[in-house]
Amino acid sequence: MNKQTYTKLLSSDAGLAPLALRLPVGIIFIAHGAQKLFGAFGGYGLEGTGQWMASIGLEPGYLMALMAGGAEFFGGLFILLGLLTRPTALVLAVTMLVAIVTVHVGNGLFMANNGYEFGLALFAASVSLMFSGSGKVAIDNIIAKKLS
Repeated sequence: MNKQTYTKLLSSDAGLAPLALRLPVGIIFIAHGAQKLFGAFGGYGLEGTGQWMASIGLEPGYLMALMAGGAEFFGGLFILLGLLTRPTALVLAVTMLVAIVTVHVGNGLFMANNGYEFGLALFAASVSLMFSGSGKVAIDNIIAKKLS
């Protein structure tokens, strides 16, 4: 890939609106990733999450927990900072799609029944950031300016 491609990938003319989305979504993803990776906030850590993932057929469970937790924790951090927003949002959208299909869709829409509404909201936010980019206040813009 050349400089022009990287600049286009990182640039965003979306103003401040993505910042309003990035902050809460980034925090939510970081927290959920920390539950899976470190057992923070009442989570089960890699071992427990891996065992649960294996029990629902996502094998090898430990690796799946590491991938999902890593995508959520580091992806959330990148989204929060506005760093590599578009590719990170793509990874997070795929992560949410897998969660919806493998865990939540059979339970209906509502969270009260472990449904997919929360995963769907995070999926939609990720897709939105994938299209809009990071917006005006982001590390992506600093990198894009240095590349051009």
